[in-house]
Amino acid sequence: MKQRFGRVRAVLTVLVVWGVLAGGGLAGGPAATAATTVQRFDAVAVAPGVEYGEFRMTVPRGIVHGHLLTVDLADPRVTVDLLYPGVVGARAPVSQLAVARGAVAAVNGDFFHITETQHPGVEATGAPVGPAVTAGRQLKAAVPDGQRFGPAMPPGATTEDVIGVGHDRRARLDRLTLRGAVLTPGGVLPLRGLNQYALPVDGIGAYTARWGPASRVRATCGTDIDRTAPCSTETAEVTVRYGRVWALDARPGTGGVAAGSVVLVGREAGARQLRALRIGEPVTVGYRLVGRYPVPLRFAVGGFPIVRDAEPVAGLDAVTVAVRTSAGIGPGGRLLYLMALDGAPGQGQTGLTVRELAELMERLGARDAMNLDGGGSSTLVTGDGVGQVVVRNHPSGGAERPVPNAVGVFSFG
Repeated sequence: MKQRFGRVRAVLTVLVVWGVLAGGGLAGGPAATAATTVQRFDAVAVAPGVEYGEFRMTVPRGIVHGHLLTVDLADPRVTVDLLYPGVVGARAPVSQLAVARGAVAAVNGDFFHITETQHPGVEATGAPVGPAVTAGRQLKAAVPDGQRFGPAMPPGATTEDVIGVGHDRRARLDRLTLRGAVLTPGGVLPLRGLNQYALPVDGIGAYTARWGPASRVRATCGTDIDRTAPCSTETAEVTVRYGRVWALDARPGTGGVAAGSVVLVGREAGARQLRALRIGEPVTVGYRLVGRYPVPLRFAVGGFPIVRDAEPVAGLDAVTVAVRTSAGIGPGGRLLYLMALDGAPGQGQTGLTVRELAELMERLGARDAMNLDGGGSSTLVTGDGVGQVVVRNHPSGGAERPVPNAVGVFSFG
């Protein structure tokens, strides 16, 4: 895979002097007290309706180098969709995801189940934290807030928060809540999960062919408020095939879910309810993700809000500095901004706090913005016009980290 790092060769350089970015200190260090400068280089067209540019920020503790995609959703040739490796419980580099779908640009997406040190013998699934929607298909729901990976969310945020684009071609922040039920001969059982690596205590979750072959054991570990809590000792798994109970097991299993089948995993009270089922009984599983707006989302990816109505969200972390990725929305939902910072390959280069990230996105033009996964996951790629995909930023690990999903940009001009 061809990669190129470094500056965009710009004809015009714009220097903008900003005010103080609140809370700009290193972890445990002092807050920034001097003016912050941002040097933006002129953008270049990646494809019709899609532009790419770079910027350099000077903060008191060093230099921040960033990469920005500007996507014109008002252009009928442009669409945005979720990129993922074909199943929820899997990972791949952003460049690979972009090539597989023919995207002209992409940036990494949601936080994910990256490690499983708290529960020896339990596999990490690689599955994302929040809801996911691609091409109008609802892939998964959100894990409980206490089971998430990533930096602390601000007050009022939840794992159900997403950024997406509706069937009206307008981008928006939204919140997708799972509504579902399992209809059995003994009554209706509430469905509390869909293709997710962690289920609520006492809950039942559904796993479809879109989950993939990843183990379902992790779904019964931890609690709604403590990701590190022990795995439940009271579990059950039921395979429903073509509308009837096909198999019953005491523990969640591994391996892909066959077409025409749904695997139900229960813990505590949910496990007791599933154990009442018998082979051959009719069972119907129904579910949908419900947003707060009348127009459904055609694409959605999880994260947490950092800007609303052109103002940083209250309670953002103003201490911890890291490499960041963000997606922002311009006025009217017609512009989408996708931004990733460089890692820190050289002395004097630094990242941003979440508060600083919010300030940056607002000044780049976003009225609303979402914090996506950062650190070693931060990756922004574009096509180079000759069939290759170029990694535009410096991933902090020296190479792309495999991720569960990405925001893909398509242009058919």
